[in-house]
This record gives sequence, structure tokens and C-alpha cells, in this order.
Amino acid sequence: MQPQTVETITSLIQEGEFFKLKQVLREFQPSELVALIEEEEEREQLIIFRLLPLKLATEVFEYLDLEVQRHFLDNLAQDKMADILNEMSPDDRTTLLEFLPANFVAELVQSLSEEERKVTLQLLGYPEDSVGRLMTPDYIAIRENWTVQQVLDFIRQHGGQSETLSMLYVTDAQGVLIDDIRIREFLLSAPTAQVRSLMDRRFVQLTASQDQEDAIDIFRRNDRNALPVVSNQGILLGIVTIDDILSIREQEDTEDMQKLGGSEALDEPYLATPLMRMVQKRAGWLVILFLGELLTASAMQFFEGELQKAIVLVQFIPLIISSGGNSGSQATSLIIRAMALGEFTLSEWWRVLRREILSGLALGVILGVVGFGRIALWQMVSPIYGPHWLLVALTVGVALVGIVLWGSLAGSMLPLILRRLGLDPATSSAPFVATLVDVTGLIIYFTVALVLLRGTLL
Repeated sequence: MQPQTVETITSLIQEGEFFKLKQVLREFQPSELVALIEEEEEREQLIIFRLLPLKLATEVFEYLDLEVQRHFLDNLAQDKMADILNEMSPDDRTTLLEFLPANFVAELVQSLSEEERKVTLQLLGYPEDSVGRLMTPDYIAIRENWTVQQVLDFIRQHGGQSETLSMLYVTDAQGVLIDDIRIREFLLSAPTAQVRSLMDRRFVQLTASQDQEDAIDIFRRNDRNALPVVSNQGILLGIVTIDDILSIREQEDTEDMQKLGGSEALDEPYLATPLMRMVQKRAGWLVILFLGELLTASAMQFFEGELQKAIVLVQFIPLIISSGGNSGSQATSLIIRAMALGEFTLSEWWRVLRREILSGLALGVILGVVGFGRIALWQMVSPIYGPHWLLVALTVGVALVGIVLWGSLAGSMLPLILRRLGLDPATSSAPFVATLVDVTGLIIYFTVALVLLRGTLL
């Protein structure tokens, strides 16, 4: 939206030209009005929204941020909000109600019409992360003995309330789903042809109790804009559309990214999360990681004698720790993302293990050569590593091979183990893997040093 447009609307609000503003707002698309409202201050938001006609206000309200929706519910007249809630699609209305306190939800549900109240309560009755929470009952169902002309007439009469018209669903007398047919098939067929002549009885469906993450994978594999939702008996209950799936996908990705960063997933947007709640979400993992790093100090204390004899080894501890942690974090991020995209199954763990062994060795050799070369180069410029510099360089190089290999294995296998235990793989966050590899990396480093430097520096 152009800056001058926003300035014009702000100016009309300040001058009290509400009739003129109302005419101007009608010219905007819903997406433009959403952007406009979210840019304005709270007072201006309310004024703009009050001036929108019901249908347009409902379309805009469905796409507003949940915090803005809550603000409107708190400050607009109850009858206006009741009209908008009644006009909203059931799935978007359910998403809003899940965000609100229970007592507020009860009050809003009472403001709905009897029909919409029944639909909303039915949707809220499904488990929180189930497909039933996403579905809308606004779809077109037809019978196999209808003609194409009857179908088109039915669409003209009832299609206005449907969430999408791209797919039509064929049900029997008991409401059981028996096929889905694209609208283009009806548009290209003779008016006298019967629906059964267009059917192949091959279709993809979701169940109301199915997990939302499963639905994401099914949408991705089948390239559909909408999928039917059925009961355990196969009765068609509603449909789920791609916009809801994309929203859930975004939420899942956000949670995974937050967990990968070493924090619990936030329940609300970052700026809307109370400060103490933010601290609570982050403190737990930080304490766990801190206690884990204390083991690093314990490992160094265990090898204190060796450190006193070969103080030169201390210089390379940061190098050793960071290399192992970085390789582990890389592997964790790659594996968790591949699992989220369904690129392999748990039964293929051995393929992952084999690839990480080979890649870990290759990466370890590369870093080992770089580390060895760095020590050799510095020694030629200034002999700071003493007469046994070659053994020191060899120690660092060999240790890097082992530590990078171990980091790759730990980072790749830990998410698979957590998934096998029924836990969220994202909780094997990069910081957690890095902490684990830090401790074991020091043990590998000093063990290699004891073997290669015995009889010289040690």
C-alpha cells in the first residue's frame, strides 16, 4: 500500500470525514485493508473497522492478527462482533476461540446463532491438534445419480457459502463419502451426463481425529487445495483447505526453530509474550545447558596434570570445542528438517548413519588438515610450539577428525532416538548437541594427546 494512501486515510480520520472515508475504504481489497489496519494505532483501527460493511469486515477480520482480533472483541459493540462471528468461516472462528480465555469463549459462543453455535461447539470438541479443529462444514456434496445440469444448478443455489468450489464431493444416502470430482469435469461434460459416469472412486481423505502434522504431509504429497474430512465410519464431516494447512505448517516450523535455538516454543507472538513468561521459557534450557557445560570443567580438571605438562594444548581447546559443536549442530538441523519433510523414515536410520560416518570423516579430515597446516605455518613464522611442534600439530589434526566425526554422529542420531521414543526431535536442539559434544570432544582431544605425546611433552 502506498504511503500517501495511508496518509490520506489518517487525514480523513483526523478531520472526521467518516462518510468520505467509508466510500474510500470500499475500494480496497481485504488484504490491503488488513495491512492498513495493522499499521494504524488502536483508535484508528477501531474507526476503520467500524466503517466497513459486514461482508467486507468479516473477510478482513478473518485475516487479522489474533491480538488485533482480541482488541476488536474487547472494544466493539457486542452485536456487531456477533454478526461478524456468525459470518466467519467455522475453522477461522475456532482458531480465534482457541486463543481466548475460557470465560470469554463461553460468552462469545452464546452470541452465535443456534446453527453456528452448534458447528463451533462441535469443532471445539475435537482434540486440540486434530484435523477436526481445522475443518469447515461449508462444502458442496452431490449424489451419483444426479446429472451434470442438476449439479451446476445446485452449485448456483448453494455454492455461495462453500469454502471452495474446486472439488465436489459425492456421498451416498447415509452421507458416506464415495468420491471427489474436480469442478472442471462438470464444466467440460454434457449437461445430461450423470455424476456416476465421471466417478473413478479413487480419492484422498482425512479423518477428524487425525493429527494435523499427518494432514500436512498428505496435502504435500497429493497437491490439493482442499481435502475431505470423514468420521471413523466414512461419513463426510467437512473439508480442510490449503490456507489452514499453510498456517499450521508455519506454526510447526516456528516451534521447531525456537526449540532448535535452545528454548521452549512460545505460545504467543514474541512481542505479545509477557516478559516473565519469556524468561520462564528460556531459563530451563539455559540452566540445563549450563549444568552440561560444567561437565566440560570437570573434564579439564580430570586432565589437569596433562595440561600443566603441555600447556600448549590449552591454546587449541576453543578450536576443538567449536569444531565438534558446529558439526553436531549442522547434522541436527539437517536431520530434523529432513524428518519434517518426510525424506526418510526411522527404519532407514542405518542409511543416515552411513552417510554421517562418511561425511563426518571427510569433514574431519578437511578441518584436521587445516588445523595441522595452521600450526605448521605459525611454527615457520615464529617457533612458538617448541621442538615437538609436529606431534602437537598431529594431535590437533587427529583429534579434529575424531571430534567432527563424533559430532556428526551424535547430531544425526539423537533426533532419531527421540522420535523413536515418541518425543519431539526438535528438543535435541543445536545447543544441547553442542554441549554434549563439548564434553566428549575434550575427552577425545586429551586421549589422542596422551597417546601421541607420551614420552615427549607428557
